[in-house]
Amino acid sequence: MATTFDLGGRIALVTGASSGLGTRFARMLADNGAHVVLAARRTERLQALRDEIVAAGGHATAVALDVTDLGSIRAAVAQAEDEAGPIDILINNSGVSTTQRLVDVTPEDYDFVLNTNTRGAFFVAQEVGKRMIERARTQPGRPARIINVASLAALKVLPMIGIYCISKAAVTQMTRAMAIEWGRYGINVNAICPGYISTELNEHHWDTEGGKKLIAMTPRKRLGQPEDLDGIVLLLASERSGFVNGSVINVDDGFSL
Repeated sequence: MATTFDLGGRIALVTGASSGLGTRFARMLADNGAHVVLAARRTERLQALRDEIVAAGGHATAVALDVTDLGSIRAAVAQAEDEAGPIDILINNSGVSTTQRLVDVTPEDYDFVLNTNTRGAFFVAQEVGKRMIERARTQPGRPARIINVASLAALKVLPMIGIYCISKAAVTQMTRAMAIEWGRYGINVNAICPGYISTELNEHHWDTEGGKKLIAMTPRKRLGQPEDLDGIVLLLASERSGFVNGSVINVDDGFSL
């Protein structure tokens, strides 16, 4: 019997959907039947992506979201559910980084990274999780999924991005804590840790001397592509992942080994 991952009738909120991996996740989920709620600060890019998904026969809604602003988080999640319906799947994807030695990190650098990658990710998941828990109490039986996008840097310290490593390591522990506390409500919370993936945001870096050195450090001397994450995200978003909860999954071509 063939295994399918039909997400028809499911509502998926994707943060950081205006570029990079977030855009890829949104397209892929829509291609598999989900109504995708696109969330980010750059709303003009969200509208263009929404139009693209709809033109291809999918379903999408765009909402403005700044994950560093609690009021924006609450408003975006409320708008998402008002316009699309109760959220079944959260792809918690927003992230930023800086590049410097730890001794050069300023309080502003620290806050910039942690406020988005750790604090922002937590409060987005909390806001969505509250609604998932309430729905489970009143309408039991509908599975819910939260996928936190961490990083290879959560598992392996990488040079010059120590604060980013710290922020993403916190996301993995956050994932496990949420999985333990929320699993009883039918909410599966997992994290993926992508390795070096070429996206529109970083593609210029891989042609530099530093970028080439990083590629040379990988086991198979190659970069991943955004579509290399499709399978694991689709599995974790689907009902087929019912026994997967609290997992932190490397998707890095073996680099963290």
